Amino acid sequence: MARLVFCRKYKEELEGLDQPPYPGAKGQDIFDNVSKKAWQEWMAHQTMLINEKRLNMMDMGTRVYLNEQMLKFLSGDNYDQADGYVPPPKA
Repeated sequence: MARLVFCRKYKEELEGLDQPPYPGAKGQDIFDNVSKKAWQEWMAHQTMLINEKRLNMMDMGTRVYLNEQMLKFLSGDNYDQADGYVPPPKA
């Protein structure tokens, strides 16, 4: 049976992650309060931000920016979108 968490983003009980995504307190907080669905969506959004904004992951400022966007995304706050991105129409 899957481990359930009360997801911070979706405000409902959903399947949790299998393990913390980061070491330390931040990883444990995500593990305890973010669903697998929300985390997978963040990973896809992060990839899109990196690609569309041509972010350099070697730059500390980029990593700080992505961390800020992750916190906003997972909390349900307004977060940055890729410039010019139009989501596909829902079928």
